[in-house]
Amino acid sequence: MEVGNEETNPLTNIPKGKPKSGRIWKNQNRKRFSSIRNGLPFKTSWEDKMKLKMEIKSIKDQSKAMQEARKQSLEEKRKRREENQKRRAENAKKSEIVQVIKNTSKLQIGRASCRERV
Repeated sequence: MEVGNEETNPLTNIPKGKPKSGRIWKNQNRKRFSSIRNGLPFKTSWEDKMKLKMEIKSIKDQSKAMQEARKQSLEEKRKRREENQKRRAENAKKSEIVQVIKNTSKLQIGRASCRERV
């Protein structure tokens, strides 16, 4: 550690004057954006890479299992709904009261809507 380093360097002692542009609030030592280089990421070990890979794989497997379970439950609900609709239709058909018409000439007396239903 040299204490006299500031005294020997004449450039550090020169005060900054007013910039040519007149914008004194701007920082003169600012670098351009293109010259700023982001630090390279640290190199990870093989074990860390494999651990990360296994974590990602387990997360994907869990999400896939959750999606499959949801899909299966929706499919079961759909089947149950269809069975209920079929059963309701069959019950409605069984509960219908049907009158056997022996003489079709009597239909002419009735309304047109009655004839259409037969």
